[in-house]
Amino acid sequence: TGVIRTALHNMDREAREHYSVVIQAKDMAGQVGGLSGSTTVNITLTDVNDNPPRFPQKHYQLYVPESAQVGSAVGKIKANDADTGSNADMKYTIINGDGSGVFSISTDKETREGILSLKKPLNYEKKKSYTLNIEGANTHLDFRFSHLGPFKDVTMLKIIVGDVDEPPLFTMPSYVMEVYENAKIGTAVGTVTAQDPDTANSLVRYFIDHNTEEDRYFTIDASTGTIKTAKIFDREETPWYNITVAASEIDNPGLVSHVPVGVRILDVNDNPPELAREYDVVVCENAKPGQVIQTITATDKDYSANGARFHFSLDEGLSLNPNFTLRDNEDNTASILTRRRRYSRTTQDIYYLPVLISDGGVPPLSSSSTLTIRVCACERDGRVRTCHAEAFLSSAGLSTGALIAILLCVVILLAIVVLFITLRRSKKEPLIISEEDVRENVVTYDDEGGGEEDTEAFDITALRNPSAAEELKYRRDIRPEVKPVPRHHPSSSLDSIDVQEFIKQRLAEADLDPSVPPYDSLQTYAYEGHRSEAGSISSLDSATTHSDQDYNYLGDWGPEFKKLAELYGEIESERTT
Repeated sequence: TGVIRTALHNMDREAREHYSVVIQAKDMAGQVGGLSGSTTVNITLTDVNDNPPRFPQKHYQLYVPESAQVGSAVGKIKANDADTGSNADMKYTIINGDGSGVFSISTDKETREGILSLKKPLNYEKKKSYTLNIEGANTHLDFRFSHLGPFKDVTMLKIIVGDVDEPPLFTMPSYVMEVYENAKIGTAVGTVTAQDPDTANSLVRYFIDHNTEEDRYFTIDASTGTIKTAKIFDREETPWYNITVAASEIDNPGLVSHVPVGVRILDVNDNPPELAREYDVVVCENAKPGQVIQTITATDKDYSANGARFHFSLDEGLSLNPNFTLRDNEDNTASILTRRRRYSRTTQDIYYLPVLISDGGVPPLSSSSTLTIRVCACERDGRVRTCHAEAFLSSAGLSTGALIAILLCVVILLAIVVLFITLRRSKKEPLIISEEDVRENVVTYDDEGGGEEDTEAFDITALRNPSAAEELKYRRDIRPEVKPVPRHHPSSSLDSIDVQEFIKQRLAEADLDPSVPPYDSLQTYAYEGHRSEAGSISSLDSATTHSDQDYNYLGDWGPEFKKLAELYGEIESERTT
């Protein structure tokens, strides 16, 4: 086998990384006449951490404006390392300098650069420059090459702070002011102060941001920053106001700074005390003298420092109350006591007791309230049984049992009346009350006759021929219980019967027919009675006389005279026969 070994003692990858070696192999132990072959071997040197990092310069200078934001990156720095891979990894740190508390440095693992960031805000007027000593050191050391060390390097960085025109700066980050609620309009509340931090020290102008309704309660002096009241305040309505004051340079109005201002409204004793709620005071009829019937409390809208202590008393302007008295418990409560024994609702059921309440503020305020005391009937243990309702019953002389009995009787009487009315409405009256009850159907028409046209509109053959009226008409308003038996008469008898006899026959059949209406129906027939001995004066009978007049022309007059032409045609034919 062929072994390849290094020929140099210290090979440096940074000087030369790749080598190409030609290897030849011969047989016959390399004698003349033997055969040989050759190949090329490429050799690459691997890296070891044998080169410490080095900054290209020993001194650096960086410009940073004072307006730089805290946390932002302000610069970069890098140390060179001839090694590669993990052997070139390094870490940057600030080892000393007056800017170590203002700046910080971190390492970018991709680019192996040191990123310088701002930890605190800069102020050109206070400090114009900073000095930092920055160290860059390898993170992976190979102790075989420690004699080549140290594997770190240090450089000095000087940071120059740039002057920037800044907005005015308030002397405090926030302000809290106080004013009494009874202060007049234009009262000074407090003053805010702002200055130009730049060396120019420009004049400052103040104003209030009127973004909310609360801002309109105050005004500010644009030159001095004094805040004054613009309206009257009521602490019980709004005890605190928050406003925002802005300041800008006169030379550069675009640079504006803001500060919050809180205004606390101080209390003034301007609200008298009053009862905490509406009390429903009840005294029993069997009450004893000196008995406590109610404990009352008071409330005050003002701050507790202005009248937290209340004093209760009866109105001294009135005469001594013989029924009730008041006792101040000296704990902001008072008790109402009875002064006599037994109360009667029939005599007086309501009493009124004026109570005077005053506070301990400066100046002290007081108010008068009236308690309404009702007289009620109570059980022995003091529970209220009833008040006004029973008093009304007692005055009327009726007990509860008697009232219940009266109400029950009224209810029974009403039930009987309702039942009677219901039965009367449900009772059906007969269709025919008596045999003498005769009802007629009278139909009236206002139409005038049509003359000869009626002979075409209505067929009167039924009057002349009784057989045409044979069809039986049934009643339609009720359903017949007995099915009528149709009656048929021979035509020979109907032709020979007289009209008067025909009418009588039909009338008898109607009286015996159960399907006809239960009352008489008047029907009129064109019956003129028996034939007169003197004869008829109608022109229709002129056919019996001998006349030579020809009536055939009536057939040419149209349908209106058709019936007349038929009548005269029959007469003419009989005459001829």
